[in-house]
Amino acid sequence: MKLYKLTLIAFFGFFISIGYAQKGKIKKANKDYDQFSYVKTSEILLEVAKEGYKSVDLFQKLGNSFYFNNKMEDAAKWYGELVALNEPLEAEYYFRYAQALKYSENYEESDKWMKKFNDSKSNDSRGRAFASTVDYLAKIEAASKDFEVTNMDFNSEVSDFGTTQYKDKLIFASSRGDGKIYQWNNQPFLDLYAVEKQEDGTYINVENYDETVNTPYHESTPSFTPDDQLMFFTRNNYTNKKLKRDSKDITRLKIYRARLQDDKTWGDIESVHFNSNQYSVAHPSINVYGTKLYFASDMPDTQGESDLYVVDINTDGTLGKPVNLGSKINTEGQETFPFINEKGDLFFSSNGYPGLGGLDVYVIRNFENKYESNSAIVVENIAKPINSPQDDFGYYENLGTNEGFFSSNRLNGKGDDDIYSFAAKETKCEQIVEGKVKDKNSRELIPQATVILFDKDGKEMQRLEVSEDAAFSFNLDCEEEYLVRAQKQDYASDEVRFTTPSTKQELDLELNLSKELREIVVGTDLAKVLDIPIIYFDFDKSDIRPDAALELQKVIAVMKQYPNMKIDVRSHTDSRAPYSYNESLSKRRNKSTIAHIIKVGLIDANRLTGNGYGERRLINRCSDGVPCTEEEHQLNRRSEFIVVSMD
Repeated sequence: MKLYKLTLIAFFGFFISIGYAQKGKIKKANKDYDQFSYVKTSEILLEVAKEGYKSVDLFQKLGNSFYFNNKMEDAAKWYGELVALNEPLEAEYYFRYAQALKYSENYEESDKWMKKFNDSKSNDSRGRAFASTVDYLAKIEAASKDFEVTNMDFNSEVSDFGTTQYKDKLIFASSRGDGKIYQWNNQPFLDLYAVEKQEDGTYINVENYDETVNTPYHESTPSFTPDDQLMFFTRNNYTNKKLKRDSKDITRLKIYRARLQDDKTWGDIESVHFNSNQYSVAHPSINVYGTKLYFASDMPDTQGESDLYVVDINTDGTLGKPVNLGSKINTEGQETFPFINEKGDLFFSSNGYPGLGGLDVYVIRNFENKYESNSAIVVENIAKPINSPQDDFGYYENLGTNEGFFSSNRLNGKGDDDIYSFAAKETKCEQIVEGKVKDKNSRELIPQATVILFDKDGKEMQRLEVSEDAAFSFNLDCEEEYLVRAQKQDYASDEVRFTTPSTKQELDLELNLSKELREIVVGTDLAKVLDIPIIYFDFDKSDIRPDAALELQKVIAVMKQYPNMKIDVRSHTDSRAPYSYNESLSKRRNKSTIAHIIKVGLIDANRLTGNGYGERRLINRCSDGVPCTEEEHQLNRRSEFIVVSMD
């Protein structure tokens, strides 16, 4: 079901001067091949090859049958036989041979054939990228992360891939069913399945996700809108219980949209307007605002075998015109399985860039902002251990829960494709962090200042008052995020965010307090006085994130310093989601902000009022339909803490 498997090339039959019985096998193999029954094709052609027959067409079809089914060691063997014939070949066969060799980490031989590919097709971006990054393996090794990768317990002996989270469940595609057989790989067609997340973080109880969504044919890769009311997913061209084919007798992929019904099932399933019977559209991913839908397709303006596209989701729910993301991202190879995270980073899989082998996962950091502003784009290989010499795809992460998943057919898995989780490994070492509190202007020590240590979740860990030497010291874990804040009456506070190193060593900090206090009076916005940036929330959530908790500590500190102060908390959104959704979300977030200040700061509830205003009080021109940069939209996504009384 990987899109590149369904981005097909038509091949002609071949004829060899052989006996009558062999001709019958060849005829059957040609028929199976034309129907993309690659398992059956390879079984027949292996019998022919064992008889000692050799031909360009025979070795091409054997190599392709294994290549398109990810049997790369077998593909490398028969592509090796093909190139050994020393006959003229399309350059693409040199590329496929190079890719197949990477499966067994034969990088030296692979690079040789990539050079041959580049020499034969010098205008191809894949060859140019290889030629300009001959040290790609060293760069990938240097960028590798210390992640713990785990094969999920719920994987089956067949194909499982393409995860996304929906509420307390992980949704994925699997061919573990007992329905119709897909002739391409001789496995059952894919359906969507769900597995529940437990309190201990594990996932158990696999169940068929939704009988109204699953059909006798393929379904995969769902993506949900921020309000959880719409699901976009991939399905074969199957409508009204009829399977449709294109002019070449190929059943294509389409993206469908389903609406959540009152009984919590999915219904009103419809095909999106840019689908076609003549090409495939697949693997949707919706951005955090519900305003953009990313997907992969081989539609007519595609540069390669499959390209990445984006389409606007309008405020009325309609979809705009698909736009190809262009040659800065797409190659002549396969770009597929896009995923856009909460920060606007675009992840995708590709075999068009120098990598470890097969499909590797790549990322463009801050993509949405860069794309809108036409800024320079850098494609990064996310390296090991997520990438491997085999196919790695279907990347998904949730920054709020610190969970991440991807799919791979790497060695020692349970099935053809498995789902893996990844997380940073725990560290055991400690750091000594010490420092002094000084006057910002005079550089003199400030005794009796209060120093507070917070962990990455905004929880206060330690509080101390420095003595005459104004010194402080903490013993902290390695590779953890912290914040240290110093404060004293009549001084503006100072703070330092830092991450401890990965090896044991001393870390010196300096906190500088200033007497240049801004006056706080009725009408003052504490967010501006205290330099509080945007209070970020997770996608479609109103829970206070750790980074937001640290900023709210500043408000708590001021309210404790002025025990009679009362403030009005005002929460705002930008205009990029539906009006009613923004209104509701801002009110929920406002309540959470106030509740956090009351609970964590032990502030009297009578000292706080507030409201959520959605997109009613934009501070710039960025209303519905107005093209704006990410920075302009961020100005509207703000929280205000207005002083309403000092008495």
